[in-house]
Amino acid sequence: MLIDQQQQPRQQQGKSTMPFSNTHNQMKMNYSAEQEYPDLSKHNNHMAKVLTPAMYERLRSKQTPSGFTLDDVIQTGVDNPGHPFIMTVGCVAGDEETYEVFKELLDPVIEDRHGGYKPTDKHKTDLNPEHLKGGDDLDSNYVLSSRVRTGRSIRGFCLPPHCSRGERRAIEKLSIEALSALDGDLKGKYYALKNMTEQEQQQLIDDHFLFDKPVSPLLLASGMARDWPDARGIWHNDNKTFLVWINEEDHLRVISMQKGGNMREVFTRFCTGLTKIESLFKQKSHVFMWNEHLGYVLTCPSNLGTGLRGGVHVKLPNLSKHDKFGEILKRLRLQKRGTGGVDTAAVGGVFDISNADRLGFSEVELVQMVVDGVKLLVEMEKRLEKGQSIDDLMPAQK
Repeated sequence: MLIDQQQQPRQQQGKSTMPFSNTHNQMKMNYSAEQEYPDLSKHNNHMAKVLTPAMYERLRSKQTPSGFTLDDVIQTGVDNPGHPFIMTVGCVAGDEETYEVFKELLDPVIEDRHGGYKPTDKHKTDLNPEHLKGGDDLDSNYVLSSRVRTGRSIRGFCLPPHCSRGERRAIEKLSIEALSALDGDLKGKYYALKNMTEQEQQQLIDDHFLFDKPVSPLLLASGMARDWPDARGIWHNDNKTFLVWINEEDHLRVISMQKGGNMREVFTRFCTGLTKIESLFKQKSHVFMWNEHLGYVLTCPSNLGTGLRGGVHVKLPNLSKHDKFGEILKRLRLQKRGTGGVDTAAVGGVFDISNADRLGFSEVELVQMVVDGVKLLVEMEKRLEKGQSIDDLMPAQK
């Protein structure tokens, strides 16, 4: 439900919501929509494709119950016209209600980003690893490591672009208490960023276990880096195969990973751990943001639905030079990144290959796409090593 600019933010779920907005919405209303409309003429992101001056005029006076405005939603897309490696979304949510209040903008962005996922579509969830076919036989001479991650948001709190210091600290405290109850292979410990030495931080970053300081302009412009490193940290099990990042881009980022190509093992641990975490939060009377249309609600519209990115680091020095490499990935519904993350290029022919979709497919379906697709990519790489053609291996569009 919308609130008028002159009203005080309402009580939300029995607790006070924040009385501020990053962009001082009332002051902006002294200027016309034309004076405030951003210059998007050189922009290449999903938001810039959808937003028009007329839409901006209709939506700019609205705000969510916690005070998140249209300009807060689009700021990261205004400040970052494009990206060299991926098509960015160009907007973020500041709370669960953002997707409803600004649906006129966000529904078309979601449809564009998620392959035609319509406002009437319903999301499906499947966290049963028994439904995955294969996945334990990816060739470890090519597949160096396997990883599955997702995000979760705790209902009743603002999301990282908009939360206050107190909220962030409350999320950290709640998460530490819940995660400390994990046992068996999942038993672990929490490490607060502010208490780490530089050496400890760097070691975890080098091991791909820890999120780096947010230097990405995509994160900085959205407001997620405020108060860094206050109330941020990493929890991981003793084997460092199951990790939870706290208060980075989402309240929680849950990650299962290990060396080699046994994606089935990684996915099984992911499903088991995630189910236990959800249960532990429920025991503390906190549920995750979810609805039947968007699935799990997260900060970036690109991560709605499953929030799942299943990926492998795989050696493809020959295939990556092939002129059909991009087309092959597109047909398999996969995407490539450098092994250092979204802002990095590939080094030595090693790529991070993952599912392009998050919404409209179940968790099992997405991991299946990665398993089947990577198997084919490795087969193509082996052909090219021998100087053979891969024309007969070209996949149909999934």
